[in-house]
Amino acid sequence: MNDATPMDKNLAGAALIKRGRKFDQVLDGARTVFLADGYEGASVDAIARAAGVSKATLYSYFPDKRLLFMEVAKAECCGQIDETEAFIADGVPVREGLRDAATRMVDLVLSEFGQAVFRMCVAESERFPELGREFFENGPAVFKRQLCAFLRAAEDRGEVVVPDVELAADQFVELCHAHLFVEHVFGIRTASSAADKARVIEGAIDTFMARYGAA
Repeated sequence: MNDATPMDKNLAGAALIKRGRKFDQVLDGARTVFLADGYEGASVDAIARAAGVSKATLYSYFPDKRLLFMEVAKAECCGQIDETEAFIADGVPVREGLRDAATRMVDLVLSEFGQAVFRMCVAESERFPELGREFFENGPAVFKRQLCAFLRAAEDRGEVVVPDVELAADQFVELCHAHLFVEHVFGIRTASSAADKARVIEGAIDTFMARYGAA
């Protein structure tokens, strides 16, 4: 499972992934190693050892490390999204729901794992554009649909007035990326405190509600 295998020349995304009895076991082991060592530092031996499988078994499930990393990344994103669904289903006040959604999103994108996903998608975008597209469709795009549904429900309750829900959802995401995300991407900082995150999140909510909050 090298970074550049013969299969890299004709990467077929999910079509190359074999699912079987030890699939989840492999993902759990890979997640542990990727979180500890990052994408570049994760070795086949370490992943196989953490997963409790042979290297041959690992190769049979994931012939390419990018595929394994993206599968782990999608699972991580989906876990955050599943937890975020509660703020839609419960009909919580708009500020509370936005705060919950923003906290989960900011924690994910600023994490070492989230940053590794972002950097890999950018670095490999020309050779393997399907990796970025697949991650986007299984992560950010799902989050946006949930946020749009939440905003429509909040508008029905009279809490906000949102003429263009999709644009408003995108704007809120970008507000939550302010300051910290860029500094993490460029290596200006490697960690952000809870206070740092709260400052950005509360600022995003205040700015969003100043524009869309019902009078």
